[in-house]
Amino acid sequence: MINSKFLSMLLPGFFMLNSVYSQTDNVSPARKQAIDSLALEKVRDLSKYISIIGNKKTQYSESTRVMDRVEELFAPESDIGVSALNKKEITYYKVRRYLEHLMALNYDRVNIKWYNIHYISDLERQPDGRYVGVITIYQRFEGESESGLKYKDTTKKDITIYVERKKTQIQGKIVEFWDVLLGDIRVTETSA
Repeated sequence: MINSKFLSMLLPGFFMLNSVYSQTDNVSPARKQAIDSLALEKVRDLSKYISIIGNKKTQYSESTRVMDRVEELFAPESDIGVSALNKKEITYYKVRRYLEHLMALNYDRVNIKWYNIHYISDLERQPDGRYVGVITIYQRFEGESESGLKYKDTTKKDITIYVERKKTQIQGKIVEFWDVLLGDIRVTETSA
């Protein structure tokens, strides 16, 4: 028998499946609550990482290390939307490109805060066995340059959440777990 404490050290942030879950695709209310908590935790981690990358005092080496961590939170090929008050169109970037864009903004000081983080849609099972949901957040962006240039906006964004079963081998045993990945981040509204 594999020690569950040992597994939690090897797979932090993942939720293990017992034999009932490995035989079905149903998610119990308790497991769903745990998955919801993990999804919200990953969104909060992303918020923290974006603040670090956007901070002009963060060393380049630290920013690139944090960018690597951010990419691990996302499903492959995910896009992040960027909007501005003076532009009607929304620009979408792949995750790494978005982070590089954020780091290169022409402000001397940047402050990014996320708030009102909550689910707007319940997890729904997809034909491929994954579950998909949407979390909404509000992002307050403030940028200021030494020359006096100031910009502020508040953006409402919807983040797609993917929950899927995965397998790994530990000490010769196949272990199944639920993993949460972030997907596209869509801009739904931008205001002053």
